[in-house]
Amino acid sequence: MSKLLEFINGQRAALLKDLEQLVNMDSPTGSKVLVDQAMEVVIQRFQELIGGTVERIPQEQFGDQVKLYLRKEAGAAAETGAGQIMLLTHIDTVWPEGEVACRPFRQEGNRLYGPGIFDMKCGLLQGLYAMYAVASQCNPTKNIVLFINTDEEVGSPSSRRWIEEEAAKSDAVFVLEPALGPDGKLKTARKGVGRFTLEIEGVSAHSGINHSEGVSALEELAHQILFLQGLTNYEKGSTVNVGLASGGTAVNVVSDYARAQFELRIESKDEADRLSQLISNMSPVLNNVKLRVQGGMVRPPMERAMSRDLFASAQSVARELGFPLQEAATGGASDGNFTAALNVPTLDGLGAVGHGAHALDEYVELDHIALRSALLAHLMMEQMKD
Repeated sequence: MSKLLEFINGQRAALLKDLEQLVNMDSPTGSKVLVDQAMEVVIQRFQELIGGTVERIPQEQFGDQVKLYLRKEAGAAAETGAGQIMLLTHIDTVWPEGEVACRPFRQEGNRLYGPGIFDMKCGLLQGLYAMYAVASQCNPTKNIVLFINTDEEVGSPSSRRWIEEEAAKSDAVFVLEPALGPDGKLKTARKGVGRFTLEIEGVSAHSGINHSEGVSALEELAHQILFLQGLTNYEKGSTVNVGLASGGTAVNVVSDYARAQFELRIESKDEADRLSQLISNMSPVLNNVKLRVQGGMVRPPMERAMSRDLFASAQSVARELGFPLQEAATGGASDGNFTAALNVPTLDGLGAVGHGAHALDEYVELDHIALRSALLAHLMMEQMKD
């Protein structure tokens, strides 16, 4: 057994105690107070275990963004050329205040349950204890920063800037989002996401008296929905989904306004550019209709090229630790999309093994926690060799 895995196994009771405490704290993205309270627990444990540097980025709407540095000279290592490794996590969840009271942390056999345990409080603590293992058992030659995001579940509007800034100083980024599937695949590619709103202006008229003088915005919307949905190309891995549509004021009025919201998911930047251009140049089918399209790409794709070498290293480490490791692509996005788009090597899915992100039955597999934390610790040490 590796000394890092042996060390983390020795911390099992402490890690599980921390996990129970953190899961039993509501931390919905929309509650700054609750998210900041949960963050304080993590900061306290970081200071007790590692005693590094805590850097807060105050936020008004969301919880404060937090960076936990292994070394006391926060960020200095990368600036002086010694290098830095970034661990990327989030503490916010999709669950509302009061959810914990309904279904607190519990254990059933080898499975641990509770709101946000899989996505991604267990992964956060796996990252913290991996950092602790490296600091305690090795002589790290690079700084390590654990970035804890507070608004990931709503697209990281306040954190993206800081994530990208820290990633730009880093030699590698390890994302502690949950693994994929029961065998714990790592995520080496993620689709990018675009969000758009289409507004249509038609001409209103009485549906019985002067129907011919009207131009229905809803009819135009029907044409545009068919156009948008038709942009889906499974061979290219591109999908367009019109998720919300509305319009009209009354059954006896030719509608003069309609609106639709739709999402684009793509595998490559080239495909994002191509489809974004088609969407921005949409033209009306009916006469005397005006279209207005707003929106754009909100997360760039994480292309496999940015994960290839890191995954090969992870596979090698996993073999040494005694378990097989596979990779997979996913249509979901994470903050790793931002870092990979900066051409910073990024490997995702290093968090908990389990099931049920955003579901009432989400759980993590207890037996995988120490092993995945050790995998991360070894990956960080591999980066120290560069």
